[in-house]
Amino acid sequence: MARLRAAGCVFAEDEARLLISSARSPGELEAMVDRRAAGLPLEQVLGWAEFCGLRIAVDPGIFVPRRRTEFLVQQAAALLIGGDGAGPGGRPPGTPLARPRDIIVDLCCGAGAIGAALAMAVDHAEVHAVDIDPAAVRCARRNVPGHVYQGDLYRPLPDGLRGRVAILAANVPYVPSGQIRLLPAEARSHEPRAALDGGPDGLDVLRRVAAGAPGWLRPGGHLLIETSDGQARRAAQIFRASGLTAWTASSADRDVTVIIGRNH
Repeated sequence: MARLRAAGCVFAEDEARLLISSARSPGELEAMVDRRAAGLPLEQVLGWAEFCGLRIAVDPGIFVPRRRTEFLVQQAAALLIGGDGAGPGGRPPGTPLARPRDIIVDLCCGAGAIGAALAMAVDHAEVHAVDIDPAAVRCARRNVPGHVYQGDLYRPLPDGLRGRVAILAANVPYVPSGQIRLLPAEARSHEPRAALDGGPDGLDVLRRVAAGAPGWLRPGGHLLIETSDGQARRAAQIFRASGLTAWTASSADRDVTVIIGRNH
């Protein structure tokens, strides 16, 4: 624990407990402490991240699922099962309730945490996940109980999904390029820049996802993208320009904002 504290780990005691419980031998524990003290994210050292009650496998070099993104999963699940919290005053009029084989697509899936969590939360879901990074795809295939494709956004999805998707969830990169240097060192050094850098204003990938969404969503289907509070107004405008009805959902506790768009 002293080595973790010296390395600047704020929650050194909690991390030490996790490392001790995960190590299979004193030598392995020593190696794990070495990697963590060198700045590797804890989840990459452990080989997993806790997310929505699941242990999501996380390999070195893969974007680590953030607990704040659980809020996006909660919003998406509420839309499918008819719960509250989907928008101002609850579920928008006309939003479809769950039905067999609701198709869920997790774009920019990384380790596949969103797709895996929604598969657990929604009965009869058919899950498809996509990432451009081959390493992320290999990791996601261990986590997602569905189809995982390598490629750029919608490009690798089967044409048969067009117009049939109930939920498009996309945890796109949204950090403006000029602010990457302000991120914690463990993110800058050990996570793919492509999973963090959203372009000059942080919204480049969001624009592409929103532009393509209407062609893939079923009538009444929804697109959900996590963003920052400061980007929310512009992001909602982008959703509306693509033809979606848009609103925001925020959680002060998790410090996260999700833009939700409904297809007509």
